[in-house]
Amino acid sequence: MAKYLMLDRRFLNPQAMENVTLRITPPEKDQANNPLFIQDQPWEIRIDNGYPNVIYDEQAQIFRCYYTLFTDDLDTEGTTLEERTSRDYLPRMDRVTSLAYAESKDGIHWEKPALGRVEWRGNKENNILFLFAHGTGVMVDHHGSDSAARYKMVTKVDIPGHGAYMAVAFSPDGVNWSDLIPWPEYNPPADSHNLPFWNEEEGCYMLLSRVWKDGIRMTTLSRSDDFIHWSEPKETLRGRGFENQIYSMPVFFWNNLYLGLASIIHEGDRTDVDFDTVDCELTWAVSPDHFDFVAPGQTVIPRGAGAYPTGDFDCGCIYASQPVKGPDGSLWIYYMGGNGRHTNFRESSLARARWKADCFASMVPKREEENSLLTSCKLKFQGPSLEILAEAVEPSMPIYLEAQIHRVWTEAPISGFSYEESRVSELEGGWKRIEWTQGLESLAGTSGCIKLKFKNLKIWAVQGDICLDGHRLWEGADMENEGF
Repeated sequence: MAKYLMLDRRFLNPQAMENVTLRITPPEKDQANNPLFIQDQPWEIRIDNGYPNVIYDEQAQIFRCYYTLFTDDLDTEGTTLEERTSRDYLPRMDRVTSLAYAESKDGIHWEKPALGRVEWRGNKENNILFLFAHGTGVMVDHHGSDSAARYKMVTKVDIPGHGAYMAVAFSPDGVNWSDLIPWPEYNPPADSHNLPFWNEEEGCYMLLSRVWKDGIRMTTLSRSDDFIHWSEPKETLRGRGFENQIYSMPVFFWNNLYLGLASIIHEGDRTDVDFDTVDCELTWAVSPDHFDFVAPGQTVIPRGAGAYPTGDFDCGCIYASQPVKGPDGSLWIYYMGGNGRHTNFRESSLARARWKADCFASMVPKREEENSLLTSCKLKFQGPSLEILAEAVEPSMPIYLEAQIHRVWTEAPISGFSYEESRVSELEGGWKRIEWTQGLESLAGTSGCIKLKFKNLKIWAVQGDICLDGHRLWEGADMENEGF
């Protein structure tokens, strides 16, 4: 059974849609427990962006969080909270960026263990893993055979006054790490969250990072077979001018798509209310070589209310981790929330929000009083099943849903598959089954498109015995030979 999310543009026919728009469904913040931890240790002088990497280790049955922070930052350390409200933050080039570690048994209550690994001002009783490590990304490798390298990290080693370079490290358990190994080739700026992951389709490691080009920030992609030698970074996504630049973008693989949680920094107009804040938007890709925004300008994790210093802990900046799957199938997005503007004073905290599986973005009516129409692209039918994941826009009002199937969307429906002959029944988890007088299996082996006519409904996904079968799937064939 194949599943297609509404954010997957390949599934829909844009010429045959009426009164619909794509709307992000934000995850629900854990208001009962947020923030999960704050910067409360002497060496946590400024967590700043944090770039959290939250991983659930199934072997150890523990949550691990790796986060970036400043362990030396004179302007932050030399000011009281009261003084920070009366002047701007003045970052110095001698700030020291480091990597710290926290762990939790339940994902809610976190500890910062004394690792005894790194000396900070004469004492090793701290949770620091590496000094001079900027924008570190960590992954658990389920594909490699080397147990000593089950955990892998990529970081930017940045020693003030001595230059910066890319490096990797390995660990059997996520706590005890090897020394940092410099990249043999390439040295991109990468002054952001460097996120490594495994690409199953290509059978290689990939790294999403960030560089500057044409005056703005952009996301890049590199490949590696051994996690040591990496290819030259190539652009995979850029934002929308100065006002919406991509600062970092952790990604996760879901339903054969790559989904990104892009932190978007707003510059270009100091008088704008959102200037120098950082929002989080959703991106998607079939291949990591090219991402696109799901719904430009719509936030995934909304910033909290207010402003520094009295606003919510996450009112200024949002930097997300890859989601962690919960026991009920939902996704927990852990993120660092900052309570001030990006380049000014702020304090950052770890928090989380819960996302229902597949409910990332829905097609909803533009005008509630009118019917809406969604039409699929050309599909191949393979069996009897067709279901949609949907719920009422307004729970107190009735919903209306009918479906029909066409060989070509501009022609009459196939006999036995009209709106009048469709039936809808409720299933568990918000799924709804659609059937016709003639079973869908009677169309097995043939192609056509599905029309959904509805009212007071938001639709997240469609699944069933179907697969994409249209010209919009072209992925680089020879256009001349294909007759275009």
